Amino acid sequence: MKLKLAAYVRCSTRGQIDDGFGLVTQREQIERWAKRNGYKVIAWHSDEAVSGMTDALDRDGLAAALQSVCNGDVDGVVVARLDRLARSLTVQEAALAHVWRCGGRVFTVDGGEVERDDPDDPMRSAMRKMVGVFSELERAMIIKRLRDGRRTKSARGGYAGGRPRFGTRAEDGVLVADKSEAKAARRMLQLHKRGMSLRQIASTLDAEGYKPRGKAWHPQAVKRIIERDQVAS
Repeated sequence: MKLKLAAYVRCSTRGQIDDGFGLVTQREQIERWAKRNGYKVIAWHSDEAVSGMTDALDRDGLAAALQSVCNGDVDGVVVARLDRLARSLTVQEAALAHVWRCGGRVFTVDGGEVERDDPDDPMRSAMRKMVGVFSELERAMIIKRLRDGRRTKSARGGYAGGRPRFGTRAEDGVLVADKSEAKAARRMLQLHKRGMSLRQIASTLDAEGYKPRGKAWHPQAVKRIIERDQVAS
């Protein structure tokens, strides 16, 4: 009888950009692996744009895959790589323990079955955890490089990402003036100097057709823009 497995695939927000290992690629690898080894994947579970540092129970796809083992629907779980299960070592170990506790097995395309911990072979679990540590470190280094890059760009006066300040917009990686928003900001200052309240200014901007970034002008948004422009002037 063929072993029945639940396949799990995951991609973080920047997964395909960072490592070229998107959901489609993972699925194709798992399908080829299952066919080659004579296993049957009867269910697919996925978490798209979810960090591998997120707890298993906070990931709908992973939680469903683990539960299918405990329900007896499948004999185990297969992932393309162990870091798809989790990049955080603590989350990875918790997921593995959950499957093993329910009598299931865990497989990876690049390494075969993840063997259960054996008190007579402590090196087995130590090596697995070392791989998990380096996977966690790799992710941390990627995040650090991105953060350092943004800081360097910002220090040089460039657009470092995030939501552009009101009155500007990002264009080809550079902040440029947004004329319509700049006009709205000037109108706010005019109304403020007349003694209008924040709520009155917001209502006037809506009535006069100035477009907000949200559905309507909010007094607190008006306050932030006015305070920022007063400091700048």
